Amino acid sequence: MGSTLSSTDVIKIIDAMADTMEREKNYLSDLDGAIGDGDHGVNMAKCFRDVKRRLPESKDKDVGTIFKDVGMFILNSVGGAMGALYGTLFLKASKEVMGKMEVNLEDLIRMFEAGEKGIQEMGKAQLGDKTLLDTIDPAVKALKEAQSEGKPLIDALAAFSEAAQKGAESTREMISKIGRSSRLGERTMGHQDAGATSCYFILDAFYQGIK
Repeated sequence: MGSTLSSTDVIKIIDAMADTMEREKNYLSDLDGAIGDGDHGVNMAKCFRDVKRRLPESKDKDVGTIFKDVGMFILNSVGGAMGALYGTLFLKASKEVMGKMEVNLEDLIRMFEAGEKGIQEMGKAQLGDKTLLDTIDPAVKALKEAQSEGKPLIDALAAFSEAAQKGAESTREMISKIGRSSRLGERTMGHQDAGATSCYFILDAFYQGIK
C-alpha cells in the first residue's frame, strides 16, 4: 500500500470493524459480564450491524464525511455512555479531515488525537482508570513514534494495532474507577475491561482492513 488511505480504504476498514464486532460479540459480553452488565458485545455488534447496513450511503464521500456518518450512526444506535464515547471518537476525528478523499499518517495522528481528547473530556477518565482511554492513548503514541522514525503507513498501523492490544490487556491489572464497574472496586482487578477491548477491535481494523 502507499502512504495514504483513500475513502475506499476507509469504507473497507469500517466494514472490517463491523465484522469483528459480530465475530467477537460473545467474548466482549463475557468480559463485560465479569464486572458489568454483560451486554457490551451484543450492543456493539448490533450497533455495527447498523453501521454496516448503512455504509453504502457513505460510498464516494470524503473521509471526514464517512467518519461523521459513522459517528452519527453510533450515537443513534447505542444508548448510554458507550454510544456517546464512540460517537464522539468518530465525530471529533471527522472534523480533522473534512473534504479529504485521502488521509496520510499525519492526518491519522490528528484524527485520533482529537478523538482521544473528545473521549477524555466526555468521560472524565484518566489513564489507569480501566477504560478505553487505556487502549487509545498508547495507540496514538505508537503512531507518533512511527512517524518520527519515518516508518511507512502500513508499519505505523501495525504498531498502532499492537499498542492498542497491549493497552487493552493492561486493564487487567487496573482497578475500575469509572462507570458501573467502579462500584466493585478491587474485585475488578484481574478482569480485562470490555470497553478497552472493543476499542482495540476498532483501532485494529485500521490495520486488518487494509493489510
